[in-house]
Amino acid sequence: MSTTKNNKLMMLLLASIFILPVLLAKLALDNDWFNQAATNKGELLSPIVDMSLLQTTEQVPKWKLLYVLPEVCSVKCENALYSIAQVRSALGKESDRAEVVVITHEKSNIAQLAQLKEKQNIRFLNTNIKSLQQMFKETSTDAIFIADTLGNIILRFPLQIDEKQAILDSRDILSDMRKLLKLSRIG
Repeated sequence: MSTTKNNKLMMLLLASIFILPVLLAKLALDNDWFNQAATNKGELLSPIVDMSLLQTTEQVPKWKLLYVLPEVCSVKCENALYSIAQVRSALGKESDRAEVVVITHEKSNIAQLAQLKEKQNIRFLNTNIKSLQQMFKETSTDAIFIADTLGNIILRFPLQIDEKQAILDSRDILSDMRKLLKLSRIG
């Protein structure tokens, strides 16, 4: 009698060893007990913003660091322009696979635009406010963006007033760009 009791106990113990982890995993998933494995630092846009309205025919597809030049270029604007230029430079040998693109419109800051045109390695896309609003329906243009080689804007990074915070955020942008370039065979 004790052997049958021991056998039943052993079977229950053995079954619990296999069933208990599955039940715990199910509970953890249902109750969000762990941090999901997102490694990007920027905000993943959902839905993705399609910039095909602004695209011109390009010879070589490249990843894009995008910024929409506002009407008034404040400290946040200057930090953003500095950040994207520094990120592209920091890509080193991969910098030829990415480009800095500044989107301008009829109300963009003329003085800032003149200063930017003196710098190299910046491409300008000129559009109108209506097209921008149509493109960025659900997303504010007050940010730095990363677009893929097909013209899909996929990541958004907030602008910073504080210069030190802007530099720290540049590291996040650089980290995401490096990951994207490493995973991409295009551009």
